Amino acid sequence: MKKTTLVLALLAALLPTTLLADSNQQISFSKQWTYAHGAIAGQVSEIPAFDSRSNTLWVAGVIGVDVLDAKTGALLAHIDTTAHGSVNSVAVKHGVAAFAVESASRTSPGVVLLYDTKTRLPSAGINAIQVGALPDMVTFTPDGTRLLVANEATPYAYGTRIGTTIPYEYAPSANDPAGSVSIIDMATRSVIATAGFNGVPTFGSNLRTKTGMDFEPEYIAVNEDGTKAFVTLQEANAMAVLDLKTNKFTRIVGLGAKDFNLPGNQIDPLNDGIVSFGSHKAKGLYMPDGIAAYEWKDKTYLVMANEGDFREDDKDRTAASTFGAVAPLDKMRVSNADSSTGDLYAAGARSFSIRDEAGNLVYDSGDILDKKAAELNIYDDGRSRDKGVEPEGVALLDIGDRTYAFVGLERTLKSAVAVFDITNPRQVSYVDMIVTDGDVSPEGLAAYQYRGDFYLAIANEVSNTTSLYLINKLNKGHHH
Repeated sequence: MKKTTLVLALLAALLPTTLLADSNQQISFSKQWTYAHGAIAGQVSEIPAFDSRSNTLWVAGVIGVDVLDAKTGALLAHIDTTAHGSVNSVAVKHGVAAFAVESASRTSPGVVLLYDTKTRLPSAGINAIQVGALPDMVTFTPDGTRLLVANEATPYAYGTRIGTTIPYEYAPSANDPAGSVSIIDMATRSVIATAGFNGVPTFGSNLRTKTGMDFEPEYIAVNEDGTKAFVTLQEANAMAVLDLKTNKFTRIVGLGAKDFNLPGNQIDPLNDGIVSFGSHKAKGLYMPDGIAAYEWKDKTYLVMANEGDFREDDKDRTAASTFGAVAPLDKMRVSNADSSTGDLYAAGARSFSIRDEAGNLVYDSGDILDKKAAELNIYDDGRSRDKGVEPEGVALLDIGDRTYAFVGLERTLKSAVAVFDITNPRQVSYVDMIVTDGDVSPEGLAAYQYRGDFYLAIANEVSNTTSLYLINKLNKGHHH
């Protein structure tokens, strides 16, 4: 190993571990209410959005949107979207709620529906806008002038394997609509551009392009001045940068891989009923789901939840034993489109990361999420061979002069949201883990300020509940 490489490896090894100690508690949390979404059969708690004009939470989930009183948690209205298809996401700005709805035939164009948050009726004027196939996520630019839609465009059937060479390679799918981002102008309520990926230059490493599917946008974050959007391409292990002046993608960045053999990056690869973390000769592809943007010293940083994801049919997923791995790595699920003997790549990094605009890694939480869950006895060992605690959603909130990240963990025994102080992306500290009895599997988070108070709403898919926490600021006037 060259000396420079060694120094870099040591630095990388130190990155996640230097800050394992809990920072002195700056904020605490008190649960306000939990709402169980059982009233309308088929309604699921997936993605929450807050409307400050009416103090309501809009919770999207498959058959429609439940509108809850944010003060009491009472159900105010259920909006049925089944006439258009399944609702995947909701965003609220300036009294307008936008729903992303996939078509009954999901490879066909989807639709964005606009609702008035006061009347809870379809918005006056144009209120249904056709977008790309399988719109999976929707977000407004900070000033509300535009609405961005991540059209994931997942096929029904994927490409089949080509030959027997390892790593495996897959042919393109027969009917795979192109992934894209629809850009809607809110003044005219029309799609002014559909940004696609043809001919966009690629950078970085470990970009997955041989899985039998094209680039599929998962989640979108927009910088503060609304000039750029950053889009996670989860299954491709990539991020795409969208220029909102030209409405075109400028780059696709492969996000690399995380070395589970480095100190501070330990994993438990075995679902044997025993929680046992160690350093192992394997890597994890980051494959982020949720993404959020914030600023530090006039630069934009991106916070990503590194969930990991295989194809829906799992054909690109294989036990590591296929590639000669022996216990305790033999049962670990790895990507057969990336792995070969002695070079294993799992899906997901069991962490959250902070990156700069170019996609360079600034911070990674290492093994903090898995280990904190284990400390609290909520680590699900059954998930050890496959993505660990599975960080999925992320929400950010400025409280005083600090910026906090809330990271939802999809696969813990009880609903868990990890809290970090990320004010300075190079000096991140773990603050707390919010664990809610009775709730399971946070899918979406909404952090917001209302009349001087701070809140976190958690939509839990498996327990089909939405819970609201009040965030209390401690030792006011205290600065680091």
